[in-house]
Amino acid sequence: QVQLVESGGGLVQPGGSLRLSCAASGSISSVYGMGWYRQTPGKTRELVAQITRGGIPNYANFVTGRFTISRDNAKSTIDLQMNSLKPEDTAVYYCRADVITGRYLEVWGQGTLVTVSS
Repeated sequence: QVQLVESGGGLVQPGGSLRLSCAASGSISSVYGMGWYRQTPGKTRELVAQITRGGIPNYANFVTGRFTISRDNAKSTIDLQMNSLKPEDTAVYYCRADVITGRYLEVWGQGTLVTVSS
């Protein structure tokens, strides 16, 4: 069984920073693309940032220059450093990974809530 466990969400004031972390565990042969998505009530889940196994990032336009994604292949982890947070960044943030366990699996974490409010 493969799991993604997120951590680091919480309440922060506008302009503040948070760092989200996601760790993959289980019977994993390889982890390929990993990324962060977010969702608010009534809206579809949207891409925030993703990163290839080789470390090439891709960001949604609304976070470019504010968020930074990074990964540690040895630990099968990714982080999302979020700076200059805005109230509209409030959402549940989900980690996603393409995992090989003898076969291909798309795995999602349980989500972590980020609330940006004064």
